Amino acid sequence: MSFQRTHYCGELRADHVDQEAVVCGWVHRRRDHGGVIFIDLRDRTGLVQIVFNPEFVPKEQFTEAERLRNEYVIRVRGTVRRRLAGMENPNLATGAIEIYATALELLNEARTPPFAIDAHTGVDEALRLKYRYLDLRRFEIQETLALRHRVAKLIRDFLDGQGFWEIETPMLTKSTPEGARDFLVPSRVQPGEFYALPQSPQLFKQLLMMGGIDRYFQIVRCFRDEDLRADRQPEFTQLDIEMAFVDRDDIMALIEELVAFVFQETLGEKIELPLRRLSWAEAMARYGSDKPDTRFGLEIQDVSAVVENTGFRVFSQTVRSGGQVKGINVEGAGLKFARREIDELGELAVSYGSKGMLWLIVTDDGSKGGITKFFNPEELSQLVTAMKAKPGDLLIFVADKPQVCADVLGRLRLYLGEKLELIDHDAWDLLWVVDWPLFEYSEAEGRWEAAHHPFTAPLPEDVELLGKDPARVRAQAYDLVLNGTEVGGGSIRIHRREVQERMFAALGMTKEEAESRFGFFLDAFDYGTPPHGGIAWGFDRLIMLLARKDSLRDVIAFPKTASAQDLMTGAPSPAMDGQLRELHVRLTPEAEKRIEPVQVSSSER
Repeated sequence: MSFQRTHYCGELRADHVDQEAVVCGWVHRRRDHGGVIFIDLRDRTGLVQIVFNPEFVPKEQFTEAERLRNEYVIRVRGTVRRRLAGMENPNLATGAIEIYATALELLNEARTPPFAIDAHTGVDEALRLKYRYLDLRRFEIQETLALRHRVAKLIRDFLDGQGFWEIETPMLTKSTPEGARDFLVPSRVQPGEFYALPQSPQLFKQLLMMGGIDRYFQIVRCFRDEDLRADRQPEFTQLDIEMAFVDRDDIMALIEELVAFVFQETLGEKIELPLRRLSWAEAMARYGSDKPDTRFGLEIQDVSAVVENTGFRVFSQTVRSGGQVKGINVEGAGLKFARREIDELGELAVSYGSKGMLWLIVTDDGSKGGITKFFNPEELSQLVTAMKAKPGDLLIFVADKPQVCADVLGRLRLYLGEKLELIDHDAWDLLWVVDWPLFEYSEAEGRWEAAHHPFTAPLPEDVELLGKDPARVRAQAYDLVLNGTEVGGGSIRIHRREVQERMFAALGMTKEEAESRFGFFLDAFDYGTPPHGGIAWGFDRLIMLLARKDSLRDVIAFPKTASAQDLMTGAPSPAMDGQLRELHVRLTPEAEKRIEPVQVSSSER
């Protein structure tokens, strides 16, 4: 007996009553009510109730239905009927109908799963990842993957309408410095040499502009060997866009239209354009972050000038030595917070990297607690005024290097926003951060590094500062921020060889090193390079936010753990001795001690 599917489970409605239907799927739930068996059958579209009544189904098939258990795979033919009055299920899209089975085909049995497919909580993530093929059956994940598909299609349709071509770039390429460690692939035919998996298609998309393609995009896999967290994976998907003969306003305007289109089509949300812009300096000063969450207040105040000449040496000496004193006015918290909660804030500040957190509570008579005793009444009045405080407010301060002040207070601000329930989690807060520093100084390396990547163009008025004052050079860079998370970043690129060579020199590269790493790229500048620029979106991260998930692992079909492992397949795993020999690779003694290579017989070699 064989019959073909006519409908998906979740498609059936009252309009299908009295029609014959064939559905396929997994047994989601089984109930035996006095000789009549009810099955909830599940596929990716939803559930439908199947009724096996011995009056309508042949005896041998009813006997087969009695054997059914959760996750058995079946095909059923039957007649769609309206449920009896009062027996409808308003929580189910198919809740007005049911199928009276006339034929059953058992396609496959199933062992009892290690967790319930309909369980949303209480299941260990490691167990879910080990049995990811079972976890994927959950509606919650399938809905997210459907959203992912929908967004990718919308992006392709939009960009096609704007004259873009989708072009693939190489997966095996040359290692170039782009901010994180490369995944290296040894070459079998070129002993001792390696490919690198691309961290991004950066050089290739610029070469496409040099090649006259003009408008390119790609939804592409990228690879970075970096420490992981909830919004990072070693392999991830990126929307990559590049355009020629444009400035940054052209690119930002197009991306805003794309963002608005995606939000409207997927969520029905209207995004007001143009999006707000904050300079990097303003974002750091007000929010302590280059990806500010502006859904709530608690902005950071700089009181360095107010406290520079006070008698409180912790503040005054910090300012005189080039540091800052900054604070947050936690409105009303002076009346709400117990001393224990204030102390917990101080412990958090230390864990974030500060030497400590200082505080006081504003009262009708001035202030009390914390550092109040170190100031005279006039100094306190000036400090309270500078912080725009009123009685009942808690003022918290950090005195340290500018970057430490920004980072610590920025993180305390986010913590307080959640603790005080100030964040509107239903809001969509989109903005641009622009005018980034072109360089950042690495204390560990003792040199300047590219804040984004070494192909970012400086602002025209800052080009002459490249070899003189790197700290003051601003980039033609822009990041798109959604609810305090960076979802995209891009820049206008350098399109003149002499500027690119000066950029490499500012990064400490010799001419020989630059030629060795980027000779092919530098040569391309000599044949007429148009002005160009682009942007890359973290596609996984965007889907995570649109689906309101907390982890990238919830929006990727087969993700890795925080230690970059695939618990389902067991990757990474040892290589066979023969494979290592072919690749001219030898394990270090430390690696050999840690894990033994897989052995194979001589015939298999």
